[in-house]
Amino acid sequence: MKLVQASCEGFVDETFSKAPVPGGGGVAALAGALGIALGGMVCNLTTGKKKYAQYEEDIQRMMAKAEELKARLLELIDEDAENFFPLSKAYGLPATTDEEKKVKEETLQNALKVAVQGPVDIVKVCYESIKLQEELSGKGSKLAISDVGCGALLLKGAMMSGWLNVVVNINMIKDEKFVADLKAQLLPMIEEGNKICDETYDKVLNILNN
Repeated sequence: MKLVQASCEGFVDETFSKAPVPGGGGVAALAGALGIALGGMVCNLTTGKKKYAQYEEDIQRMMAKAEELKARLLELIDEDAENFFPLSKAYGLPATTDEEKKVKEETLQNALKVAVQGPVDIVKVCYESIKLQEELSGKGSKLAISDVGCGALLLKGAMMSGWLNVVVNINMIKDEKFVADLKAQLLPMIEEGNKICDETYDKVLNILNN
């Protein structure tokens, strides 16, 4: 059975166990999916309301985008687990002779590049999801504004968890250009995503307190 098909209790218990997956990557993907799902809920609570008629076209666009982002994050739960297996096998390869050491190192390096891809995508999708929550904070129903803030916080946690899972892999990757390219892609997203999330949280809190 795929992890994404597990019950809430089953997923949590499997995470709690000594099983290698789901780990930080899969949990990050699930948290991100829940974060953007809250955005989708706010869209559903806003659409068709006269008070927000001026935003109806935007709400419909955001709802479709939220569905797309949610689906991708759910895919990443199992994709991250599947990408980890080659790495777990590579660690178990023999390394007694020079030839075995060479084969193991090459296999490990290739497997690390596979294993890092899920967390890379988690960071990217969560970043896009955070930007959607930012827009929704100004156009969604104020009756559900707290859910926008909760969604943004979950997405921030998921994005940063994804980044930690990127770092743990790239620290062992010897291909300097590969590592530099990933950092060039992700670090600006992480900086901006954190800033947007914090601003969205402050905006939501201010609305709730006034």
